[in-house]
Amino acid sequence: METDKFDEQFRIASARWAGYDYGQSGMYFVTICTQNRIRYFGEIILPTGDWDNAELGPTPQAQIAQSCWLQIPSRFPFVSLDAFVVMPDHVHGLLLFGKPDEQTPSLNYQNTFGPQRDNLAAVVRGFKAGVSALAKQNGLVFGWQSRYHDRVVRNGTELKKIQQYIANNPVRWKHEQNVEEGLFR
Repeated sequence: METDKFDEQFRIASARWAGYDYGQSGMYFVTICTQNRIRYFGEIILPTGDWDNAELGPTPQAQIAQSCWLQIPSRFPFVSLDAFVVMPDHVHGLLLFGKPDEQTPSLNYQNTFGPQRDNLAAVVRGFKAGVSALAKQNGLVFGWQSRYHDRVVRNGTELKKIQQYIANNPVRWKHEQNVEEGLFR
């Protein structure tokens, strides 16, 4: 079966910001989904019966994801955590890379194959692997979707908007399930 390929090489176009070094200092917004969007992390509950107070009723898998997220800076000391939320079938988080004595990368940066460490892919890979391993050790059924969505945060206005989106994600759950208007749906 013949399939179209992007750039005669890849099966889909890259969502990456062309020419950007994802290992450099900066703020990164990531969304990581569970396999087949299965609700491994629980359900959104309304403790007061009001959607304005919606929150996740976490499963053990959600607690593992929360714990592994909080451990990211101990494994990657150049990473600081910002807003984060666990939802029934995905997580959203902001990661701040602050590498000391880093020179400004060239505007002609070229992504190349080689060791993938101390960059966004390595951090996300480590997080996903940690959650998967702990779930398995505890006999819990769990799986991640391959890949993840990322966005380089470009300015303070965008950062505030993303922080608000993350904080309000549980409140918007019902609406986003009924209407295809979520940020990444």
